[in-house]
Amino acid sequence: MPGVTRIAFQAAMRAAAVDLLKDYASSASIKLQVYAARPASLFPPTAFVDRLTETTDYPGAVTWRQRTVRAEVMVVHGLFDSLEAVTQKDAFVDEFMDWVTDNVHAAGANTTIAVVSADDEPAWSPDWRPANATNGPNPTYYATRLILEGFAGG
Repeated sequence: MPGVTRIAFQAAMRAAAVDLLKDYASSASIKLQVYAARPASLFPPTAFVDRLTETTDYPGAVTWRQRTVRAEVMVVHGLFDSLEAVTQKDAFVDEFMDWVTDNVHAAGANTTIAVVSADDEPAWSPDWRPANATNGPNPTYYATRLILEGFAGG
């Protein structure tokens, strides 16, 4: 469409999720490892973009679209959900949600981003790393699944 500014919105959302996590961790003095995709190994605390999903709406005319990209982020806190781990998780989620709210245009000037979901995953295990005789079974971790939702129109 001539005259329409296009953005690589999925790439911008992935980068924004990573930057928001890194910047928040730095500001809060948390030694959080952050990855743009699933890591080969986990050493909590670790956060990574697990998957991106997108829906597109065409309100009124097919020449204008509203893109909604969701970045699903896993934050792996530790091996089990002790009181110490859940207290740290609760503080992390509360403060990270505020951090994202304060940085609503992290994915671009003509976009918005927000945390729309935060779910405990008390018995989470990485499904992309098969158990084998060398490594043994995958450990079970205490984690949080965050959904960052971004909007862009054009």
